[in-house]
Amino acid sequence: MAKILLLEDDTSLNRGISLKLEKEGYEVLSASGVSRAEEIFRENEVALIISDITMEDGDGLEFCRNIRRTSDVHLIFLTVLDQEVDIVNGYDAGADDYITKPFSLMVLISKVNALMRRIGQDQEEHGQILVSGSIRVQCREMRVYKEETEILLSKKEMQLLLHFLEYPKQIISKEQILEAVWDMDGQFVDDNTVPVTISRLKKKIAGEEDYEYIKNVRGLGYLWTAEVSKK
Repeated sequence: MAKILLLEDDTSLNRGISLKLEKEGYEVLSASGVSRAEEIFRENEVALIISDITMEDGDGLEFCRNIRRTSDVHLIFLTVLDQEVDIVNGYDAGADDYITKPFSLMVLISKVNALMRRIGQDQEEHGQILVSGSIRVQCREMRVYKEETEILLSKKEMQLLLHFLEYPKQIISKEQILEAVWDMDGQFVDDNTVPVTISRLKKKIAGEEDYEYIKNVRGLGYLWTAEVSKK
């Protein structure tokens, strides 16, 4: 069961979000302050953090920055700070998504489920191994191997690879990739972000092999060319 760390100092809201997430099948570790959240994170294997920004005992932005020094765990900010500069600061601090209050609980749950699917942490696929050609992805550990050699990928490269492996031999448009991997409908993302990230990923997984795993289909998008099996 995937664990979610919820940092929210509004007791009623914390309880409401926790109950809904638990009904979705997640284990929720609740904290009302930064110090407790840091303790929970150190002691548990957390798949996702949902965090407020303004709290009595600390700053959610600084909490996120500290987490980013040692971990690529996914993080969603949930806050009343809704100015453009606040949103930019949130993403700059390392957040994967930024939701302003008041918010739709269903939208939050939808985003959480999408993130869990994307990083292979969905409880039904926990520990799954994906194999495509000479590429092997151990989803639980978030590690990628080419034969027996580990390939080091950035978080976005990993998300991109998992998205391709979810839809092998299907053309995926640039817009679909932006929505699925960056989840921002292109906001704050340069036009070259997708092709540049794909180019980096292609070089890393190609190695000395001639086989082209990711093919550019002119005018349509991108295609993962190999079959994918699950173990």
